[in-house]
Parts: sequence; C-alpha cells; structure tokens
Amino acid sequence: MLHCEPMNLSDFQMKSLTTALYPNHGKNLYYPALGLGGEVGEVLNKIKKVMRDHEGQVTPEFREDLKSELGDVLWYVASVASELGLNLDEVAQANVDKLASRQARGVIGGSGDQR
Repeated sequence: MLHCEPMNLSDFQMKSLTTALYPNHGKNLYYPALGLGGEVGEVLNKIKKVMRDHEGQVTPEFREDLKSELGDVLWYVASVASELGLNLDEVAQANVDKLASRQARGVIGGSGDQR
C-alpha cells in the first residue's frame, strides 16, 4: 500500500472529482446524495456486526475495514459538496465555527439547527 502525506479536504475534494464517473456529473445532486446514504448504511451495518458478533471489540482488521468505508463516505460528501459548488475546507470551517458558537453560548447540547 502506498503511504501518502496527509491531505487537506480541498485536495481530497479535487482528487475525488477525477473519479466521479456518474450520470450528468456536475449537474446531478441526487446520485452522490443517494450514494452517501448507502455508504453510511454500510458503516452502520459493519458497526452493528461488531456489536453482534464480536461483543463490541474493535480489532485492527475492523479498524482498517471501517477506514475504507469511511473513505467512501468522505468521497460522497465531497461529491455532494462539489455538486453544490461548495468547498470542503469552507464547509468544515463553518461547522467548527457553528459548534464553537453553540459552546460559547451554552447551547451545544439540545436540539434544533438554529440554537
């Protein structure tokens, strides 16, 4: 396996675009959004099986398998962002800012998007 230097989200997003081969790429939000749901389901299913079959014990093999699945999730997140004309670095920063604001205002717990 090749070992690469860590990359930032924008680099990942740009590199993932080179493998985005789906119908109407660039004008098709639905395909990557549906793919994202499917990949998240795969992650959850694998975690469920660890609970069921391995008493919740995470093995090194499971970690590697899940790392691969999480990479697929990230690919689809990047594709959805690209379809929306969003930069993943900016999306990540906006999320950190939102959570820091909630924490500063004492509303990080609870529910509701506009708290």
